[in-house]
Amino acid sequence: MKKLLSLTILIISISLLNVSLVSAHEHDFTEIKQLIDSGISCDDLTDEQLEAVGDYYMEQMHPGEAHEMMDKMMGGEGSDSLKQAHIQMAKRLYCNEDIGGVMGGGMMNMMMGNWSNPSALNNNFTNPMSMMNFGFAPFGWIFMILFWALVIAGIVALIKWIASQNKTDYRSHKSALDILKERYAKGEIEKKEFEENKKEIE
Repeated sequence: MKKLLSLTILIISISLLNVSLVSAHEHDFTEIKQLIDSGISCDDLTDEQLEAVGDYYMEQMHPGEAHEMMDKMMGGEGSDSLKQAHIQMAKRLYCNEDIGGVMGGGMMNMMMGNWSNPSALNNNFTNPMSMMNFGFAPFGWIFMILFWALVIAGIVALIKWIASQNKTDYRSHKSALDILKERYAKGEIEKKEFEENKKEIE
């Protein structure tokens, strides 16, 4: 029972730590959201504001750790290539500009799961190159459900195994008299030796 309680406390502690780490890495996009909601013209936005808008859109498409991984793939925090990627994303999504170059077409569509293409908005799940679908085309969500089902089943199996270990340990502690009776029943000792040992134990 103590092992089960310890395991439960450990799982809860890890979960709380994970939640606190995720919340620590979240950006505060309140000002950028207000800027977007204001409908300000793209011509009035600075490159820094466009970069922040692009960063906001990236967080919406790839929240949390996925956003951090995408940032690292594009050069890492503070790099010029990441700054340009965010600016290009803002120009494409917020300003509705048709951008070209490295961030146009293929790379941008792959990164965004082809969100910028109006015809793809209704059938995004059919794009096999979309990072949003984990590269499994229309079956990405099925694999995600299976993954979490396996994780949950593994945790349940672990808890059951630990609980059964506690019961086995309890049953395996036999008294000296029980062991003596077993030896007598198996014929390992005779009745005289059994009676002598029984008197010593009691």
